[in-house]
Amino acid sequence: MNIGNPRVTAHSFLEALYRDGYYPDRAVDRGKEILLRLCERIETERPADLAALYALTRAATEQFNDLQDDDFDIETVAREEIAENFWFVADAYGFADADVEELVAARDW
Repeated sequence: MNIGNPRVTAHSFLEALYRDGYYPDRAVDRGKEILLRLCERIETERPADLAALYALTRAATEQFNDLQDDDFDIETVAREEIAENFWFVADAYGFADADVEELVAARDW
């Protein structure tokens, strides 16, 4: 993936899930890929406002919904970790005022 934001490249996405043996690494890897693709889209599309950012995070959240259907049980610990990572992405790209609940509003987990 071609990410230019140094905060993002230095960040350990979904770190708490990797440390927790409950979550299979292959599933967490897929979640990390979703977040990195979101970062790529933000860098490519450069959303001008929160509405545009929320449209991008909606698509990424729906990918997490699909991941849950496959092989990832997104329960309380995972929900919090995923939401925190969405907020980190928003903040890293200058959207510190993003509402974390709105960032993942499309979730069904």
